[in-house]
Amino acid sequence: MTHAAVIGAGSWGTALARVLADKGESVRLWGRDAGHTDEIQHTRQNARYLPGVELPRSLEATSDLAYAVRGCDLVLIVVPTHTIRDIARKIRAIGVGSETPVVSASKGIENESLMLMSEVLEQELPESAHRLAYLSGPSFAKEVVRGLPAAIVMASQDGQLADELMVRFSSERMRCYANTDVVGVEMGGALKNVIAIAAGAVDGLELGHNARAAVITRGLAEIARAAMAKGGSALTIAGLAGMGDLVLTCTGEASRNRTVGYEMGKGRTLDDVLGSMNQVAEGVRTAKSARDLGIKLGIDLPISNEVYRVLYENKPVKQAVYDLMTRTLTREY
Repeated sequence: MTHAAVIGAGSWGTALARVLADKGESVRLWGRDAGHTDEIQHTRQNARYLPGVELPRSLEATSDLAYAVRGCDLVLIVVPTHTIRDIARKIRAIGVGSETPVVSASKGIENESLMLMSEVLEQELPESAHRLAYLSGPSFAKEVVRGLPAAIVMASQDGQLADELMVRFSSERMRCYANTDVVGVEMGGALKNVIAIAAGAVDGLELGHNARAAVITRGLAEIARAAMAKGGSALTIAGLAGMGDLVLTCTGEASRNRTVGYEMGKGRTLDDVLGSMNQVAEGVRTAKSARDLGIKLGIDLPISNEVYRVLYENKPVKQAVYDLMTRTLTREY
């Protein structure tokens, strides 16, 4: 039996752990909070994030990281992006086989270094650099654990590894596609969260479907611009990790990032909104990274910049909309 270690006991980590367990794998799901993992282990459900979802016996929850990864043939990291460097260091100290695939399902850009998760992991896990992969695409955890159809993408610079993992994560309810454009897949997964905050704000302000469509489309253009500036492909941004994930995150009511924007559009403060949420909205941190990365790369990211100003400079949401609508006119391409 194959043995996968899933690092991160939130909703998405638990959903992916169940996907692998349902395929007959032995899965160890790690979480920081011993009380939480003990509860998962004894009740056979993650009531904090996915209440009512029964977990198979082949899925074991633990707060012991060394135990979780010991003897595994796959490490799947599903933690908030600001913690991934620390987790990678701990995994390296424990010792994971150099041929063991390490997959990141975390979407974001590190604030301090402006590194993608791929760059962070390559730096912190040099022995595993040739076995790194990145999972992305439109996939709400609550729908995945219900067995509803979903399509995702697995990216690795090693095409053979991407193909192997594509098969490992695929089932009759989960279709996985392989991709070798790591940068494109990661940029799509990270920046769509920022655009989703803008789309949520448009809905909160009740500005209509036309405005939402404009944010999604011009947001896609920003993501493609940033991805290409980092060496990624615009074609990837037209796929699952780009347009697919962007549409889902901008329109789905289960989207945490859209919720942040929606509630701020209704007049609530950022602190108030975040204080009422029990999960991380990655777009809040990524908005700062996007703004800083745009400056570093010398590219224009107008929607992302306005999201940053609303979140970090207390700019009124309505003023941000006005400033976007009255920018200097230009050609679409």
